Amino acid sequence: MASKTFEELFAELQQKAATGDPQTSRTAQLVQQGVHSIGKKVVEEAAEVWMAAEYQSPAEAAEEISQLLYHVQVMMIARGLTLEDVYKYL
Repeated sequence: MASKTFEELFAELQQKAATGDPQTSRTAQLVQQGVHSIGKKVVEEAAEVWMAAEYQSPAEAAEEISQLLYHVQVMMIARGLTLEDVYKYL
């Protein structure tokens, strides 16, 4: 699997959200479901990150973190936020 940067992933997810079919694109499906559904996934993934960091291997923790980052980016897209909107607070 090819890796991508945070910025590359965000651009890809924006495209999928805008043009993807919710029947075949998880990103389009989540955006269509809305902030509430995405928020539940963010909370779930955050808990999985914590548990993986506590009890699993570094690779497993990294995988869980990648899933959390994905869902956070989907939330950003659903809310109409850009990377710059978030970067100004980092």
